[in-house]
Amino acid sequence: MAIQTFRGFSLLLVISVFTVICFLTFGLSSGIGWSTFPGLTRQGDEEMVRSGEVKENLTEITDSTKTNGSELKSDQTRLTSPVPETPMPVLSRISFKKAPRWDFDDIYNQDAPPRQTTCAESLRNSADEGFKKAFLPNVRMFMHRTNMSEWNRLSHFNNPFGFMEFKHDEVMRGVNLIPKPKEPLLLPKTGSDTCLRCAVVATGGILNGSKMGKEIDAHDYVFRMNGAVIKGYEEDVGNRTSVYVHTAHSITTSLYLWKKYGYTSAPKDEGIKYVMIPEGMRDFYWMEGLFKGERVADGPHKNSRPRKYYSGQYNETRFYVLHQDFLRYVRNRFLNSPHLNSSHWAIVRPTNGAFTVFLALQTCDTVSAYGFMTDDFREYSNYYVQNLVKTKVIMYANHDYIMEKNLWKKLHDSKIIKLYQRTLPETGSPSVTPKH
Repeated sequence: MAIQTFRGFSLLLVISVFTVICFLTFGLSSGIGWSTFPGLTRQGDEEMVRSGEVKENLTEITDSTKTNGSELKSDQTRLTSPVPETPMPVLSRISFKKAPRWDFDDIYNQDAPPRQTTCAESLRNSADEGFKKAFLPNVRMFMHRTNMSEWNRLSHFNNPFGFMEFKHDEVMRGVNLIPKPKEPLLLPKTGSDTCLRCAVVATGGILNGSKMGKEIDAHDYVFRMNGAVIKGYEEDVGNRTSVYVHTAHSITTSLYLWKKYGYTSAPKDEGIKYVMIPEGMRDFYWMEGLFKGERVADGPHKNSRPRKYYSGQYNETRFYVLHQDFLRYVRNRFLNSPHLNSSHWAIVRPTNGAFTVFLALQTCDTVSAYGFMTDDFREYSNYYVQNLVKTKVIMYANHDYIMEKNLWKKLHDSKIIKLYQRTLPETGSPSVTPKH
């Protein structure tokens, strides 16, 4: 009797082992791997996670299997289904006495491969070691759809560098409508001269009486931003605009600020590219209304019709939204202001003009900058439209103007950009007298 019991137990043991082996074999043949289980990654995946790239789920999961003609929920599915991702807890800016620094603060999404150029003069060939070390030729510039992993990563940074304090569902209503960027932003040149030459035109009073209009328009492409008043000032600032950079605030407020100077709309050249800086929640509300062709549903621009501000030139294939990684890259590597260590750190960011300069640096071979602050900025009015009055340059707390001024001079001296400056004679007055 004992022998029979032992034989029965042995048989059951063999059957059990055989069942386990079959299950494991089936599991391996069905594609169960390291990528199946949250928290476990295959060798090499760590770099993709650090860079913020989307890691595809390599295991195709089947929700059901057919057994004897009926569909039954599979234990295999329950084992391989990933844990649903959810938004991380919302971080508050008041929790930080200065700008927080994360171990992934200086890691960015990158697009490959970087733009190739045969232009010998290209700034990408710069011998300046500091610039070469800081410059990322293929940093991701434009937003499109954002998955939950990206949302959680970017939620560590305040706007416009991330989604800190924002609610996922409110932001995604606008983000998920962003058209897929049509790249490159500007078409490359063909022929013997392949150098892509660009001008970036700011609004500084230094341009008043400069007579730089023809030189500006001679470039292949012209970038402008904010209250780009052109009519009546063509001799000094040119009349072409290829790329217009703005926020919801700047494109709306400029109409009120510069109306008395003849400003009626943002530049509206045929084929113009519009580039938006996602400065805050109001910009995502703006984008939702813009992409849908409807009124803005919430925020300070509620009930506004965004499309009217583009004067019939809005086209989703020519509308771009700067990526937060690109904006943070500009701040971290070139304009890392000491004000970020102050109590008002959360509002400190580069100017729209600074972001436009770096957009041009990423896009063009040579960049000339006009209307930006120079060492003699006190000699000129704040804006070139103020040609009948001398106004003082206002230093707003959210920008480090002096740091930007010094950077433009440094890039000019390093032959990375060409900065328009006026040489001051010993008397201290400008060499070109502004119009009065």
